[in-house]
Amino acid sequence: MKSIVSRKTYINIWILFLGLGGFPDLWWDLITPQTGGIRLDLDQRVYLRCIARFVSNYMVFPRGYGKTLLEVMGMVHAAIWHPDIEITMTAQTRENAAKLVEEKFREILRFYPLIQNEIMGKPQFSKDSVEIVFTSGGRIDIMANAQSSKGARRKRLNVEESALLNNQLFEDVLEPIVNVPRRTIGKQALINPEELNGQINFMTTSWFRGSDEFERNLRMVDEMADLKGKMVLGADWQLACSYGRGETKSQILEKKAKLSPTFFAMNYCSRWVGVSDNALVDINKVMELRTIPQPDIKPDKNYEYIVSMDVARSSSDANNQSSIAVLKYKKGKKGNVTQIKLVNLFNLPNGLNFSAQTVELKRIAKQFNAKVAVVDVNGIGSAIRDEALKSTTDPITGEDLGCWDTINTDDEPEERNAPKILYALTAQGINSDIIVSFIDAIESKKLQLLDKKSNSDYDAQDKEHFNTMIMPHIQTDFLLEEIANLKLKINQNGKYTVEQVTKRVNKDRYSAVAMGIWYIKEYIDKFEKEKVSIDPSKLFLFKSPTLF
Repeated sequence: MKSIVSRKTYINIWILFLGLGGFPDLWWDLITPQTGGIRLDLDQRVYLRCIARFVSNYMVFPRGYGKTLLEVMGMVHAAIWHPDIEITMTAQTRENAAKLVEEKFREILRFYPLIQNEIMGKPQFSKDSVEIVFTSGGRIDIMANAQSSKGARRKRLNVEESALLNNQLFEDVLEPIVNVPRRTIGKQALINPEELNGQINFMTTSWFRGSDEFERNLRMVDEMADLKGKMVLGADWQLACSYGRGETKSQILEKKAKLSPTFFAMNYCSRWVGVSDNALVDINKVMELRTIPQPDIKPDKNYEYIVSMDVARSSSDANNQSSIAVLKYKKGKKGNVTQIKLVNLFNLPNGLNFSAQTVELKRIAKQFNAKVAVVDVNGIGSAIRDEALKSTTDPITGEDLGCWDTINTDDEPEERNAPKILYALTAQGINSDIIVSFIDAIESKKLQLLDKKSNSDYDAQDKEHFNTMIMPHIQTDFLLEEIANLKLKINQNGKYTVEQVTKRVNKDRYSAVAMGIWYIKEYIDKFEKEKVSIDPSKLFLFKSPTLF
């Protein structure tokens, strides 16, 4: 008996099954050109199938894995095969999201030219917006992880670099975005109960233990085990490397030798780092303080500045380098400090002698017109004090950097009448107070930090811009690594101390910042007593024509 169904119809039914089912990778195979295109590896196929099958996915993969390209491929697949669907990607800023979608969508068009036939009109790309409309009626756009996205409605949501997400913001702004499900385009316009309505996917590199997203990750692992429609996937750099994607093994191992162990663990090993129990501070609260968009490179006339320096204890350890924090503060009407902003952070090159380190300290203090320089003079830090009490000349520019006197000691400077700028801090006995001051600045939200920059925010080839405007943001990233590596301990005498979880991660940046905050709280943050004029006659209970 001759079949009444043509071969073409069989093929169309098969393609329809592949497209609407849980096999998007096979659909991408069908439209892959004979030359060029992408030959998907096994792990990439699992990634795409999970996006097509589960109502929520948490993907934790390293740099260079290609997770963002796969993410956009999943969005394109869903937009083509689900008529009138609206899918959005969110990132820390609209600019970040727009740049990611534009770059990856152009890659997809280059690898899979047939996708061009599914696009209606011309995709709209700008600095902070994206709109791609498909012939199916499906649409892809972008949003920011910010209050500006509140009230928007889409059918599916992908959160890029979700590890940086604030859970309160997620619950208030992002989660409600997908509350309204898609309706089919037939006459009845039904809601398909088998569709992944309200799908939210999280894509990221790892971050700090104890953060909101670390806790979400753990919850989703439990929900995955309980078959609640959740999936958590992750891998380190070795997976992509074994398939020949991204950097070679020797290149990555070379980076491992140079980079901070915490930075490498997060960005290449997909390990959540730091401590969650007995942590010095709640890392979520520290992340919320990252609100300053750019560093200061010259003084702001509306603020006063101090610099604080923690001196490295070793000249051989590459991770043990002197750090200088630049803090500016503003005082209220009553004399109390209302804001403390960490507007720049310097990590001095390893191997500088004490004379060269003092030149850098004085150069930075002069650059910001700092009134006070707090220096830890315990141990080898005393060498910086001795050099600061001498006249200093910049060996590069020939500029006179001056001679300092100390604020709090009887040490004699080289020049008479030298300005009292140096506060020689001996942390013995006050270390607990320094820790308490730092915790208080975090808890009260008085401290503000530079925000986080993504790779798409800068060009590493522009070295001058990178060193002056981007490096302070990266140094702030390292500061958070150090803070996350510290545990709070209480000694038998009731005093606080901090302990490093791993000694390979130093605490020089933290110490520099904490000392500066302590000095501001101890000597600057003071309420001034209000002057009250009193009429003496009102102190008496009887009236008299004259007081005397």
